[in-house]
Amino acid sequence: MTKKRAYRAKEINKVCVSEIVKGRKGKRATVGIDVGKADMYLMLRWEEGEFVGPWHAKNTVQIREIVELLAMLAQDRELIVALEPTGTYGDPLRYALTQAGLNVHRVQGKASHDYAEVFDGVPSQHDRKDAAVVAELAALGKSAAWPYDEENMENQERTYWVQRLNANQQTLQVWTGRLEGLLVRHWPELTGLLKLGSISLLKLLVHYGGPAGLAADEKAAERLSSWGRALLTEEKIAAVLASARETAGVPQGPYERQWVQECAKELLTARRMKHKAKQELKRLTQGHPTLSRLSAAIGFATASVLWVYLGNPQNYHCGEAYRKATGLNLKEHSSGKKKGQLRITKRGPGAVRRWLYLASMRLLREGEVRRWFAAKKARDGGRGGKALVGVMRKLTVALYRVAKDGVKFDAAKLFPGKPLKAKASARARQKGPPLRAFAITSIPEG
Repeated sequence: MTKKRAYRAKEINKVCVSEIVKGRKGKRATVGIDVGKADMYLMLRWEEGEFVGPWHAKNTVQIREIVELLAMLAQDRELIVALEPTGTYGDPLRYALTQAGLNVHRVQGKASHDYAEVFDGVPSQHDRKDAAVVAELAALGKSAAWPYDEENMENQERTYWVQRLNANQQTLQVWTGRLEGLLVRHWPELTGLLKLGSISLLKLLVHYGGPAGLAADEKAAERLSSWGRALLTEEKIAAVLASARETAGVPQGPYERQWVQECAKELLTARRMKHKAKQELKRLTQGHPTLSRLSAAIGFATASVLWVYLGNPQNYHCGEAYRKATGLNLKEHSSGKKKGQLRITKRGPGAVRRWLYLASMRLLREGEVRRWFAAKKARDGGRGGKALVGVMRKLTVALYRVAKDGVKFDAAKLFPGKPLKAKASARARQKGPPLRAFAITSIPEG
C-alpha cells in the first residue's frame, strides 16, 4: 500500500470482475467493507497480501450491486466478507450478504483502530484505509463469523421490552432533573417531605401544579389521602399542607404552574411504562431455564438487559470473556518505572454496566459482600467507587458460572475466605509491631 494515491476509490459500477480474478482461480480472498451512513468502501485482499481497490458505493441504494459483485468474486474460491460493528447502518448489507450465501465475518472496531499504524506506518484513519485494515485483519484470522440471524418471536419481544425499559429509564432521569429544578424554585420544602418521583408527589403536582392550588383547596387532605393511601400518614399530609401555605418558594405564574404539571405528567407516564416493561420482562423470564437462574441472582430486569445486549453467557468460552464483553476487564498503561493506574475498558454497551451497577448496589446488603466492600473502601481512603467495580467484576464471572454450570447463585461465594481486615491483622501479627512514626518519615522518597 505504498503506491501513490493508493486509496483513490473507483465507483463500484465501473469495476470489472473478470480483470480482477484473471489468473487467480482458486485463490482465497477477503473483502473488507467500511460502512458509513451514506457511503461504503470496499477493499479486496488476495491471500498473498496484494490489495485491489478501494471501491465506492452508496449505502442502501447500491447494496444489490455490492452483493452481485461479491457473489461473482466468490465463484470458485473461498471469500470472506468482513465488516465492523456499526450500529444499524450495516444491517441491511449484512442481511443481504447472508441471504446471498456469502461468508460474513465481524472485525472489532478496537482491533482495526489499534492496527491502523501497524498496517502502513501511519496512525491516520479514514474510510478507505479502514476497509483495507478490516480485510487484512480478517485474512490474519482476527475475525469471527457474523451471519445475520433473525431472532425468534420471543427474543424479539424481549428485546422490545428491554428497549422500552431503557428508554423510560432515560426519560425518568431527564424529567426528574427538570422537575427537581422547578421545585427548588417554587416549593423547596416538598422534596423533604415526599420522595421526588413518588406517585403521591407526582399526582399532587399533576392536579395542583404548585403550592398555591393545594393550599386553597378545602378537600386537599382527602385527595392526598386517596393518592398516598396507607403510605401517606395523617402527620405527613398535615406537614405537606403546612409547607404549601408557608413555603419560601418563588410564587408561580400560570405558565410556570402549567410547566410543573406537564413535567410531573411526563414523569408519571414514564414511571408507569417502566413498571409495565418490568412486568413483561418478568413474564418472559419465567420458565426460561437460564434466565430464571440469572434472575435469582440479579433480578429479571437486569438479567434480561444482559441477555439482549450480550447474548447467552453459555456462548462464551470462559467467565473472563463474558466479563470482557461487559467492558469491566482491566487495562493498564505502564512503562519502565512508571506504574499506570488500572482502569476498566468500558467497552461494550453502557446499559449493561448501568444495570450491573444497580444489581451490585443491591448485593451490598449481603453480609460477606458488605464486609469486603467496607474493608476495600477503608483501604481506598473512604472512596467506594473501586470497591463497587470490584463487586461488579466478581458478579459478572459468577453469572457466567450460574448460566454455564447450572449452579445456584450464592453471594457469600463472591469473596470467599476471611474478610480483608482479618487478613490484614494476620499479616501484621506475622511481621511484628508497626514501625514508629519517626522511622517512617526517615525513609527517602523513591
